[in-house]
Amino acid sequence: MEPIVLNQERDASMKKLMSNTDYLLENRKTEAAQRFAALSALFDPVTLRQFDACGMAAGWHCWEVGAGGPTLVRMIAERVGYAGHVLATDIDDSWMKEAASQNVEVRNHDVARDPPPGELFDLVHARLVLVHVPERERAFRNMISTLKPGGWLVIEDADPALQPLSCIDAYGPEQELANRIRRGFRTLLSNRGADLSFGRKLPRMFRGIGMADIAAEAYFPITLPECTPLEIATIKMIRNDLLINGIATDDEIGQHLENVRTGALDLSQPPMISVRGRKPH
Repeated sequence: MEPIVLNQERDASMKKLMSNTDYLLENRKTEAAQRFAALSALFDPVTLRQFDACGMAAGWHCWEVGAGGPTLVRMIAERVGYAGHVLATDIDDSWMKEAASQNVEVRNHDVARDPPPGELFDLVHARLVLVHVPERERAFRNMISTLKPGGWLVIEDADPALQPLSCIDAYGPEQELANRIRRGFRTLLSNRGADLSFGRKLPRMFRGIGMADIAAEAYFPITLPECTPLEIATIKMIRNDLLINGIATDDEIGQHLENVRTGALDLSQPPMISVRGRKPH
């Protein structure tokens, strides 16, 4: 019976390690800037298409929730012009401070736990934010509360449960290793409060709150150049978590990073579901 007791103790210890409620992909990590740049290159065209569909124009007041890096904030600021205004918020604003300008305000803010900004917006946008927020229903209501009548809400979030693999064509050991590490990454996220099937729920949430003109689409990147720097930055950010939780050894992580760098893998990202809706007048 001794080995069983030891296994139970080990499992309990592992569960405690993997139940850390801190955000896994913290902005303060040095690789965050590289990750923000890769995410922006990968997803900004999709996001800008949503803004076009909403009719974003000069003079609009916009709230960018969980902005992370400065790139998209600058694009929004350019579109709304100096007659408009952009509020860019994050729980850690260190990487987006350089976006602050005449028509851009940068603010530390927790969308779920802090009171909503005391102003109304023509458009509120959050990308890859609510999936990580345990109090996502409260965050959603907070964003809705700041919309002008007729204002637009755009939320874009991942749904890793729809497509959980790093390599969808797992034909060899390199691909199997990538998929094992991705599965471990998903477990780490889930144990920190992420909802891995959240993206698909967004249309229902928009209908439930009474939004009008709801539209949704999914974007599923496969083998795009931007997937490589995103994977490298992400793995470097979570390397210690992978090691501590026994998901991969140091040699396996090093081999996976080499496989990524040499182009041996056809990397994919989980589907991102983009939903827009307008607050009724």
